[in-house]
Amino acid sequence: MFSPTDAEQRLQALWGKRTLIAGVLNVTPDSFYDGGRFFTPSDALRQAERMISEGADILDIGGESSRPGADPVPLEEELRRVIPVIETLSQQVDTLISIDTYKAEVARQALRAGAHIVNDISAMRADSAMCQVVAEAGAYVILMHMQGEPRTMQKNPTYANVTREVLDHLLQQADQAMEAGVPRHKIWLDPGIGFGKTLEHNLELLRNLRLFCETGFRVMIGASRKSFIGRLLGDLPPEERLEGALATLALAIAQGVDIVRAHDVQASVRTARIADAIVRGV
Repeated sequence: MFSPTDAEQRLQALWGKRTLIAGVLNVTPDSFYDGGRFFTPSDALRQAERMISEGADILDIGGESSRPGADPVPLEEELRRVIPVIETLSQQVDTLISIDTYKAEVARQALRAGAHIVNDISAMRADSAMCQVVAEAGAYVILMHMQGEPRTMQKNPTYANVTREVLDHLLQQADQAMEAGVPRHKIWLDPGIGFGKTLEHNLELLRNLRLFCETGFRVMIGASRKSFIGRLLGDLPPEERLEGALATLALAIAQGVDIVRAHDVQASVRTARIADAIVRGV
């Protein structure tokens, strides 16, 4: 099992050399693309092994769908879905593990089970104990912007200046995390594509990713197969959005993004390697 120190050494060795790929592993029955496909522990473990073989640097494991309109999952059910998978993976694989949750207790138990990173779609707003949990564990945290909550976030998202408002919010939450004892280098920012944003908001954020990267924080983007890609391609379903996701990935890397969250690991790794060769010279 990786300790927090091992995880930090691994990440420090990778930063700047290439874009990191976080493989999405939803242990849920209702996620927008892979819901139900990896719901059983055995299916989840097989998919994890496949993503690792395809080059995933991080496994991002979630037990509650955050698709637009999704209902919350009770704490005990979320724990039942994710903890056995994390416990098994932490003993069997040599890969960094992220827990995708906004609940402090899920994060606490996941970190004890072997996770190294907390991916919080609420940027630590949903649960006031999250900062303390992350700080005490010595974990990394991904602060994502979301307007509203998954159940209501797409009903009428409104901004005066979406880039400025999202960036200011994330920097405010990063300050809060640092005040709680989370080191600056362990805080990553995610503008939250598709989380309380219209098509135009998403495109504006993607055009301005460089501003997020210029803050000095590591930046993650999660646009894999999302609905804005489907809309741009004539309302294609999630199953037909791969090319759009890869185009978004390459353009994000060109602006300095460090981590990409992806359902399609092999295709994303290959795309990132070409983009890295052009942009980073590696």
